[in-house]
Amino acid sequence: MSADRPVTPSSEDPRCAVRVVLDRIADKWTALVIALLADGDLGYMRLRRAATGISDKMLAQTLQGLERDGLVTRTVHTSRPIRVTYALTPLGHTLVPALAALVDWTLQYGPELVANQTAYDARLSG
Repeated sequence: MSADRPVTPSSEDPRCAVRVVLDRIADKWTALVIALLADGDLGYMRLRRAATGISDKMLAQTLQGLERDGLVTRTVHTSRPIRVTYALTPLGHTLVPALAALVDWTLQYGPELVANQTAYDARLSG
């Protein structure tokens, strides 16, 4: 492969870095957890309450995946009762502007997207 040709992401290759990263970041719970942690550390129960609709199992899996990726740190506080907090790592903080840009795009173009969906559905049903 020549040095001036960009690498094309492959949806077929499970080892493709682009695919691996987008699988993690595009997950709705990942984006929500990162957004919640953008303002600072949170304990598990505060995260659970703030992440409306997520099950305990899904929150635990999401946090574990983010910790594995180096995007979130988990700190166990040995006070009584024992407390666990989660925080974004410096790498995790680099995702905050990208997610904010996506939210801004959604706020700007979301109504148009919904109108397009409604028009498409009307054409199919009529």
